[in-house]
Amino acid sequence: MLDTAPRAIEILLVEDNPADIRLTQEGLKEAKVANNLQAVTNGRDALDFLHQRGAFTDAPRPDLVLLDLNLPGLSGHSVLAEIKKEPNLLMIPVVVLTSSESEADIIRSYEEHANCFISKPVDFSSFLDIVARIESFWFSIVRLPQPG
Repeated sequence: MLDTAPRAIEILLVEDNPADIRLTQEGLKEAKVANNLQAVTNGRDALDFLHQRGAFTDAPRPDLVLLDLNLPGLSGHSVLAEIKKEPNLLMIPVVVLTSSESEADIIRSYEEHANCFISKPVDFSSFLDIVARIESFWFSIVRLPQPG
């Protein structure tokens, strides 16, 4: 018998705030779309995860990256620039999900080829709603290339 169940969506969350990680987990759970969320808390780990090196040699290739800009060490901008210059990573959609509302951050993110820029809402229910909408949009509406 053929397995016709859709595979779980692989999401990499790059976020240093534990509260925002929990909120993202809750928002994705409420969206009721099968997903595997992996979280890393800094830019170096994000790049190691994406390149499957170090502690992340068995990491799955993400279908979507949710990226905070304000990270310790290597910034989210640096991570974004690295993703979009690597031929084997550049097709992965990157959603900048950050507390910044700076016009300079918005412009720079798009210059670095972010797929979209979203400022995190400050209240709990709005944050959950945004996360659910991100997942719905990227995995119910948008057509992405199949991993190969």
